[in-house]
Amino acid sequence: MNYTLHQLQVFLKITQFRSITKAAEELHLTQPAVSIQLKNFQDQFEIPLTEVIGRKLYVTDFGKEIALAAENIINEVYAINYKTQAFKGQLSGRLKLSVVSTGKYVMPYYLSEFMKKNVEVELEMDVTNKSKVVKSLKNNEIDFALVSILPNDISVESLPLMDNKLFLVGNMLTDISQDSGLLNYVSSNPLIYREVGSATRFSMENFLDKMGIIPNMKMQLASNEAVKQSVIAGLGLSIMPLIGLKNELEKGDIKIIPIKKLPIVSSWRLIWLKGKKLSPVAKAYLDFISEFNEEIKNKHFAWINNY
Repeated sequence: MNYTLHQLQVFLKITQFRSITKAAEELHLTQPAVSIQLKNFQDQFEIPLTEVIGRKLYVTDFGKEIALAAENIINEVYAINYKTQAFKGQLSGRLKLSVVSTGKYVMPYYLSEFMKKNVEVELEMDVTNKSKVVKSLKNNEIDFALVSILPNDISVESLPLMDNKLFLVGNMLTDISQDSGLLNYVSSNPLIYREVGSATRFSMENFLDKMGIIPNMKMQLASNEAVKQSVIAGLGLSIMPLIGLKNELEKGDIKIIPIKKLPIVSSWRLIWLKGKKLSPVAKAYLDFISEFNEEIKNKHFAWINNY
């Protein structure tokens, strides 16, 4: 056996994404380069690691075992690097976060100064919908998650960061001034929803149920940006988090439609598994957020108080 650490890293990414193309994108390599590394790695084993059926790549049972070993080896290499930095008095390690999709407007501002102060820390942040965020948390794959609705099926600890306000919005040609107007609107026009599993979708459906509104027409889109552009284009109304609408409200592309019982207000919260033993990096980050939360909020999100 004469495989390299690079080959282990490439093979692990291939097994995680089940795709040479996606692994290449993640590793910032060309697809042919990843294919060559996979072939060179495979040539060192008599048993197949992967197989292609049709046009889909599958990892064999043996390949899964090798991938697990590869992950352990890579983690040990990271540990050596971290211990070296720690011995020199520098904070180092990996900080793993999973953030609900709308949280991408929030989380970078709560990371920027920490990462600048701790240049040896490596950041892994996944931006996805709430159901996948909670799954990562359940599986103890991450240090922290950013959510606006607390999961009800696992025990977590949390640190509130700031308000999350959801408003009914339309483009500038939308003319609805009261609740009865909304009822008339939804009888003949679409409402635009996020995908199932999204916290925004959950909040929107709860609001409509409480209002007794059953939309006859609705659209479902898989990202906050897609919903926003559809609202601007006049395809319909939606209930959206204020946090992602700053520029559009200032430019006049989108307007808030005043409706009773809105906005829906929750809190952006940093959460972690109850009883989890935090790594030195995770503990340092939690201390940083606890100390500077108000400063970050006032510096970057004071505009929210205007709505």
